[in-house]
Amino acid sequence: MLYSEVAATYEAMEATTKRLELTQLLADLIVKTPNELVDKVIYLTQGKIHPDFMGIEIGLADRSVMRAIASTSGHSLKEIEKKYHLFGDLGSVAEDLLQNKGQITLFSEQLTIERVHDVLDRIAKASGLGSLGLRLRLLNRLLADASPKEAKYILRTATGKLRLGIADYTVLDALALAFTNDKGNRPKIERAYNLSGDLGLVANNLALNGLKKIEKFHIKLGHPIRPMLAERLDSGKAILEKMGGTAALEYKLDGERVQISCDSHKFWIFSRRLENITSQYPDLVELSKSNLKGKEYVVEGEVVAIDINTGAYLPFQELMHRRRKHGVEKAVNDYPVSINFFDILFLNGKDLTGLPYQKRRNILVDIVKDDARVNIVPSKVATTVEEIEEFMASAITDGCEGLVVKDQKSVYRAGAREFAWIKLKREYNGEITDSLDLIVVGAFHGRGRRKGKYGAFLLASYDPVNNDFRTVCKVGTGFSDENLIKFFNILIPIKIPNKPNNVVSKIDADVWFNPQVVIEVMGSEITLSSVHTVAMDTVRKGNGLALRFPKFMGRIRSDKGVSDSTSNTELLKMYKRQKKLISKHSDNTH
Repeated sequence: MLYSEVAATYEAMEATTKRLELTQLLADLIVKTPNELVDKVIYLTQGKIHPDFMGIEIGLADRSVMRAIASTSGHSLKEIEKKYHLFGDLGSVAEDLLQNKGQITLFSEQLTIERVHDVLDRIAKASGLGSLGLRLRLLNRLLADASPKEAKYILRTATGKLRLGIADYTVLDALALAFTNDKGNRPKIERAYNLSGDLGLVANNLALNGLKKIEKFHIKLGHPIRPMLAERLDSGKAILEKMGGTAALEYKLDGERVQISCDSHKFWIFSRRLENITSQYPDLVELSKSNLKGKEYVVEGEVVAIDINTGAYLPFQELMHRRRKHGVEKAVNDYPVSINFFDILFLNGKDLTGLPYQKRRNILVDIVKDDARVNIVPSKVATTVEEIEEFMASAITDGCEGLVVKDQKSVYRAGAREFAWIKLKREYNGEITDSLDLIVVGAFHGRGRRKGKYGAFLLASYDPVNNDFRTVCKVGTGFSDENLIKFFNILIPIKIPNKPNNVVSKIDADVWFNPQVVIEVMGSEITLSSVHTVAMDTVRKGNGLALRFPKFMGRIRSDKGVSDSTSNTELLKMYKRQKKLISKHSDNTH
């Protein structure tokens, strides 16, 4: 199959932000794709060549790509830099400059999907002495045979900036449409994805073996299971009502959620974003070997930075020193961690996700040997609000964020967010009871002390229904000078010249970014707003929702993707709960 067909679809996708149109365009492309190539098309459409947990990234630097464009187009680096400043996108630069490639086109070959995927794969895997030269040669050959449109999307893929607005559930809907002609079959396909964390693998199995094979999908060791997520409520009373009067309480630790998969003597550690982070935690591998019984297992836990002398939990920021590719040995010594297990999903050939919470907990207790750095998250069964409040107080005293409350009868629903698990955090001086994870979409130039840096940021939440990002606040408080410098550097690679098509904003930022970076924010309340676009027209015509008095909490959530951030739906629920509480309070004072 020719890559030109893929590029044409990408161009059509780029022209719309409507989820239904994106889904249909992708479904049409999948139908045209030979079955044996479906997985490659899915990966490429996601802007990657392999699933995230394989840790294979193309990672071509902008300068290298500029040199490749220069070599192929015959234009100077200076010309290319000028165009890049104008377009803000090297793909668009290549499309513009390759309109006339001269004699080269006489000897060009039409690009196939197989070739594009294979060459990008070789570029990603090139390493060691001479690897940079090899990468450039491979890319040059690809561009020499590419049309201007193909070059645009090849380079966007190679630099991690494809930007098609394709979320996981859009792919799942498209697969259901393409192979079963019925989006109602999506839950069956989604279950397979939830158990494997690999959309390409699911697509390949669906294409080659049909829906019946998908229904028999099972946990595969070394593949991450998509995590079950918690909803939020504001009080112990509401939680007990939701759970029928009895609930299991667990400490909510201020760390990084991980999943450890073991197949005999081979170990994998995955983040909640399904990234393979095994190399960052060699000490966790050794701790798991020593303290967990069983040849095969999948367990979940929270990694927390600790004071090695006292065993006390340290803030999340300390743990982020462990998220590095180099100097891991030193980081292991300088920033020791503990692992605190809270669930088990698989043991010695048996899928445990269908067992109720309490049974899974009992099995977990049986296989874990506690020591100073290996624990099971403290838990207690509660039937009264007082018991919840007492356990919350203990959690806060022990340095935790709050509690996760779980329905004792609940099974583990991979990839689901539901009220079987509920987060309960302490109140912060009368503010809303939980922090929000919001996405940086824009920034405003700083003045005074912040001159030369960004003074404030435009934040948005993700709208899964419309597959776009809607603004909810501007935040400029809570940032140290160090934070601002760090932010400036983090945001450089995702800076773009114009507002992204998938950002809905009434505010004009000085600078725009691709929606990728998630930060933690607190605020006093959620209010109606004529300026911000979250839940626009839902509560009142002409009004969205805004976070009042937002404050940055010091955490860049590198462990969360945009789809893991606080959604429009969650913000609307929080607003409605808040209104109910105000109304109750008002009633009680009369």
